[in-house]
Amino acid sequence: MTCFDRRDLGLLLLRLGTGGVLAAHGAQKLFGWFGGAGLSGTAEFMESVGYAPGRASAVAAGLAEAGGGTLLALGLGTPAAGAAAAGAMAGASAVHAPNGFFAMSGGYEHAASLGLTAAGLAVTGPGRISLDHVLGHTVNRNWMVPAALAATTAATLAVIGARQARVRSQENADQPEQ
Repeated sequence: MTCFDRRDLGLLLLRLGTGGVLAAHGAQKLFGWFGGAGLSGTAEFMESVGYAPGRASAVAAGLAEAGGGTLLALGLGTPAAGAAAAGAMAGASAVHAPNGFFAMSGGYEHAASLGLTAAGLAVTGPGRISLDHVLGHTVNRNWMVPAALAATTAATLAVIGARQARVRSQENADQPEQ
């Protein structure tokens, strides 16, 4: 019989809390649950903040949050789950960055906290109270951590970079000519 230690319990709490928040947030985007806008409302919002096409962006963000969050909570595919959730939160942080750090001012504090926790779980692993452990870590190998984080980082930088270019272009178009 395996004895669980406080590290395993701490990782379980982090996974359940972070994963649960992310899964609920993604369900708002995808299904309109918990007072969310659903796919059409989220697609409209995504377009308004520079993520285009809006529907594809809404689906990608919703799946990364709901899927990544659910998998983190379960402790299954932890490297990919944590990386996906962290990438989605980096995208959210980019939207909120102009408002500063603190959430009470519309800043990126909450998104950054969720993203960093998800990335930390991807690196640390799920602990022994997890489906990854039960399944012999078949989808939680050491090589998967840098691979998942590198792939997510590349995709996230490309998406955020394209968004930033669209936002700058729109700001320039809105400037009156002198």
